[in-house]
Amino acid sequence: MDLGLSGRVALVVGGTGLIGSAVVEQLRAEGATVVAAARHVSDGITLDAQDPASVTAAVEQVIDQHGRLDAVVVAAAPSAQTLDASRQADPEQVLAAVDAKAMAFLRVANAALPVMTRAGYGRIVGVSGQNAFLTGNVTGSVRNAALIIAAKNLADSVAGSGVTVNTVSPGAVVASPRSEVEPGRGGESSPEQIADLVAFLVSPRAGAVSGESIAVGHRVRGVTVL
Repeated sequence: MDLGLSGRVALVVGGTGLIGSAVVEQLRAEGATVVAAARHVSDGITLDAQDPASVTAAVEQVIDQHGRLDAVVVAAAPSAQTLDASRQADPEQVLAAVDAKAMAFLRVANAALPVMTRAGYGRIVGVSGQNAFLTGNVTGSVRNAALIIAAKNLADSVAGSGVTVNTVSPGAVVASPRSEVEPGRGGESSPEQIADLVAFLVSPRAGAVSGESIAVGHRVRGVTVL
C-alpha cells in the first residue's frame, strides 16, 4: 500500500535512538524526506527537546532548508532503564522524567503546530509507553500518561484543521518479540513494528485518526479500562 509519503518532509526528534532510527529508516523507505534530530547527531540537525530555543531553531531550520514540515515524530526520552527504581516515587525524579519526555513532546509539538495549521495539513506522533496504564512505578506511569494527555489536548485544539496528533505506546521493545503475552503486561514489539505504525499515522491515509493512544504489541493483558 502506498502511504503517500513521497515528497513529504518529516522531522524525527530522537532520530538516533532505538525507535527513532527505525522510524527514520521506514519513512525514508516510503519516499519521505526525513530530518533526524537529536542532541548529538552527525547526519541531521542538533535539537535538545528540553531547551525551547533549541526546539524553535530546529523547526525553523527544517522550514528554511525544505520549505515545509508535514510530519513530526517525537521519540526523544531517556530509556526507562536509566530511571532509578529506588526513587520511582521521588517527586524530583518524577518531575525530571516528565520534563524529559512529556514536556519535550509538548515543546516540539507547540513549535510545529502553527506551521502545520497554516498549511492546513500536518501529522504529529509522540512515542509514549504502556506503563502509562499500569501502577507500580510512579515515574514511568506519570511521564508516559502526561504525554498521552498532552497529545489528546493538542489533537482536540486543532480538530478539523487538517492536522492530527496521536501517540503510540509500546510495551517492551526487543529485536525479536515473543508471541506470548503475560498477564498484567503488554506484548513485546520490535522497533520496526513500531515504525510501521508510526509511518501510517504520519501519512495522508491516517487523516481520520487523531487524539488516539495506540498500543504497539498486545495491549496490557487483563486490563479493560485504559
